[in-house]
Amino acid sequence: MNSKIAFTEKKFLVVLVFVTSVFMLWGIAITMGDVLNKHFQEVLNLSKSQSGLVQFSIFGAYFVMGIPAGLFMKRFGYKKGILLGLSLFALGCFLFIPAANTASFGFFRVALFILGCGLSTLETVAHPFIASLGDQRSSDRRINFAQSFNALGTIIGPAIGSYFLLSASTGSEGLYSVKVLYLAIGIGITIIAISFSFIKVPSLINPHATTAVNGEAFNIDHAPQKSLFQHKHFVWAVVGQFFNVAAQSGTWAFFINYGHEVMGFEEVKAGNFLVLFMVMMLIGRFAGTFLMRFIAPNKLLAAFALFNVLMCVIVAQGFGWVSFGALLMINFFFGIMYPTIFSLGIKNLGKHTEQASSFISMGVVGGAFFPMIMGLVADYDVAKSYYLPILCYMVIFYFGFKFQQLKNS
Repeated sequence: MNSKIAFTEKKFLVVLVFVTSVFMLWGIAITMGDVLNKHFQEVLNLSKSQSGLVQFSIFGAYFVMGIPAGLFMKRFGYKKGILLGLSLFALGCFLFIPAANTASFGFFRVALFILGCGLSTLETVAHPFIASLGDQRSSDRRINFAQSFNALGTIIGPAIGSYFLLSASTGSEGLYSVKVLYLAIGIGITIIAISFSFIKVPSLINPHATTAVNGEAFNIDHAPQKSLFQHKHFVWAVVGQFFNVAAQSGTWAFFINYGHEVMGFEEVKAGNFLVLFMVMMLIGRFAGTFLMRFIAPNKLLAAFALFNVLMCVIVAQGFGWVSFGALLMINFFFGIMYPTIFSLGIKNLGKHTEQASSFISMGVVGGAFFPMIMGLVADYDVAKSYYLPILCYMVIFYFGFKFQQLKNS
């Protein structure tokens, strides 16, 4: 029956294309930060723990900008929210020019923070925006469709970064490559923003309201007397997302270091493997979506978290290709984690759904801290640093395993 529900309506198609492209853009930007992490170690002579501040600057912006972006969206609407996000994204890119000219890591961090504010705004607005472009019974399909392009962006980002940055020389020439690359990206984002400003957005459908369609009720809050934070499954979703993005950002940040130091790859080759690493996440997302036809999402989430505990143990041993294969598989199991935690966390929240979405998005701040912590260990042994994400996966396992009890309590 659900297969007969339209994916979207003809009047929304142009807007759908633009908003879906936004999912891809922030995927590109975030994974290019992982290439920058390694590049700055070389051109600015940073330690691994210092280079972890790249992720701190980007993901820290998510925490700062999450609530303001949600309030801006509520006050001015989805379209202006997207335009604000694109504007901050472009401004952050353009600030890479003076940062490169002064060879200042502090200036780069300011640029990355503003860029991250743009990404946070886009992510906060894009999910409910894409959900509102048609029948709410097909909103999950639209979000999964858009998230697939986000995964595509995480493949494109390392490919671009490896080609333009890791093949560059150190010192001033290495910073020149950063400047040129981000100038080009900033111009591209500006063109997209200007183009989108001319698009007329039709009247949208509120995907978060509690409504009934053909007698079937959706998104009912079964405990309307509760405040948002009295819904335990929501609280644990925020916690779970914090640890999920913490593990993800740390794993991604030192992937190239692992390839270079443990596997003995040249940096460009290690960067190329980062592209394959992101392909594994895309495959994992499609595989997980298929498996959810037979396995409850929370149970699959718990199982994938346990698999990643095992993968981390193998990676930490530094067993050559066996450990490197386990490292690639970590991203396969990552595939379903972000969207599944998000969707489980907002179930049956009714009028609280939009506010809950903002808080779960803010859980991304976990990615601001964890790379620095992993970097302290990685400065001595990058393989052993992969023991640390195990704690994160145990939290995710608990959320998935106990989800039904949490939701019903």
